[in-house]
Amino acid sequence: MQKQKKFSPKVIFITGGAGFIGAHYINFLKASPFTIINFDKLTYASNLNALQEFANPSHYHFIQGDICDANLVAQVLSDFNVDTIVHFAAESHVDRSITDPKAFIEANVLGTYTLLETAKKLWQKNWALNPEHCRFHHVSTDEVYGALKKDEAAFTENSLYRPNSPYSASKASSDHLVRAYFKTYNLPMTISHCSNNFGPFQHAEKFIPTVIAACLKQKSIPLYGDGSQIRDWLYVEDHCSAIQTILETSVVGKTYNIGGDNELSNKSLALLIAEKMDALFPEKAAHADLISYVTDRPGHDWRYAINSERLQQELGWRPSPNFSKNLDETIAHYLSILTETDIAQTTTN
Repeated sequence: MQKQKKFSPKVIFITGGAGFIGAHYINFLKASPFTIINFDKLTYASNLNALQEFANPSHYHFIQGDICDANLVAQVLSDFNVDTIVHFAAESHVDRSITDPKAFIEANVLGTYTLLETAKKLWQKNWALNPEHCRFHHVSTDEVYGALKKDEAAFTENSLYRPNSPYSASKASSDHLVRAYFKTYNLPMTISHCSNNFGPFQHAEKFIPTVIAACLKQKSIPLYGDGSQIRDWLYVEDHCSAIQTILETSVVGKTYNIGGDNELSNKSLALLIAEKMDALFPEKAAHADLISYVTDRPGHDWRYAINSERLQQELGWRPSPNFSKNLDETIAHYLSILTETDIAQTTTN
C-alpha cells in the first residue's frame, strides 16, 4: 500500500523534459493540477514530438535553456515561483562519454551544481528550505555502483560507488553534490538510481531501438563482445510512477533504487526482439541471423542488477510484471514511426 503524501508540488521544474524519460514523466503528469515547466536544451537526444499534446495547455510551459546558464535558471525559478525540481537533464550515452568526457562533466556536474545553488538561494528566501514547501529530486543511474559478477547480490542503496566510465563518474559526482547540499545546507532532496529504461520515443542510439531498426532494415545487429552483458530492464512508465511516489511520499534525504526485476543479457534480449519480429514479419525470418559481434568498448560493465526492496517496502511501489507486453508496445511504437526513410537514417552504433 502506498504511503500517505508528505509533499504536494505546485510548480514542477523538469530539466530534460524533452528527453526520453523526462517526456514520459511530463505525460505521466498530464492529468495532475501542477504547473509544469519543461526546461530543455534541445540536444540531439531531445524529441518534442513526444509532447505534442502539450502544445498550448494552461499549466504547461516549455523553455529552451541550458542548466549551466545560472542567470536563466534563476530567472525561470523566480518568475514561476518553482517549489519542485525533478532533474533528468544529463548526457547519458556511455560511448559518447568515452570520446567526449568534457561534455559530460559540464552537463552532469556543473549543470547539477547550478541547479542546486540556484534552488538553495530561492528556497531559502521563500520558504527557509522547509521540506513541506520545496523539494529537489535527482534522477541518477545504477551505473554509479560499477559492475557485478554473475553471482553477486544486486545493488542496494548502500552499495559502494565504483563508476567505470566518464558518464557514470559524472553522475556519481552529481549524486555527491546533491547529498552534500542536503547535509550542508538542508536543501530538501531525494535521489533515485534507475536501471536501464526502455519504451516508446527512446533515442535511436540506445540498444532496443537499435535492434528493432536493424531487424527492419535487415542490417547487422551489433553486440559488444560476446553479448553476455546483463542489464535489468525497467519500463519507462514504471520509472515515472516511482519518481512521483518518491517525490510525494518520501522523507527528505533518502535514496531509492528503481529496478524492473528483468535481468537479461544483451544477446538474450536481442534474440527475444528477433523472435517477436519473426512473428510480425515471417517473410524476413530468422531475424536472429542478423546478430553479429563487434569489439567490446573500453570499461564495459558486465552486469547491473537493482534491488528495489527499500522503495517497495517503505513507499509501496511495485514495477509492472508485464515485461513482454511492454516490449511489444515498444516495438509497435517504432513500427509506427519508422518509415523507409527513417529506417535508412537510423543509427546502429
